[in-house]
Amino acid sequence: MRTKKNFTRYEQGQGLVEFAFVATLLLVLFVGLIDLGRALFTYMALRDAAQEGATYGSIYPGESVWIELRTRDTSRRPVDLSDTNLVDVQVRLLGSACAGSGIEVEVIYPEFPLTTPLLSSILGRDTIPIRAKVTDTILTPPCE
Repeated sequence: MRTKKNFTRYEQGQGLVEFAFVATLLLVLFVGLIDLGRALFTYMALRDAAQEGATYGSIYPGESVWIELRTRDTSRRPVDLSDTNLVDVQVRLLGSACAGSGIEVEVIYPEFPLTTPLLSSILGRDTIPIRAKVTDTILTPPCE
């Protein structure tokens, strides 16, 4: 028969083992939240850049090169949008280039790097694509 003294001797490492399991789980969740925050911050920067390009395009719809340049000059952080090898900017007219039609600007960051090794192993790759698309109404020139 076990006495109280023997019973506590067998359970001395139980708290340490439980802490190890919980600490590992919390650490993985914390690092995953950091990746999620980084991805959200990057998406917001891409969305703001696409909005800037679409706003410029609503005034000057025929200037697709200048729309792309305006979009790329919007941000350097967290992503350098001026790097054409890293980020793709697409400008599309939805109809004719006159008032009332639409213009769409899409910014694509195809290889956002993940820092969480566990998330990378779950997804099967260490990057994910992030894209933001904005559609705006063309304001000038009037249709003839």
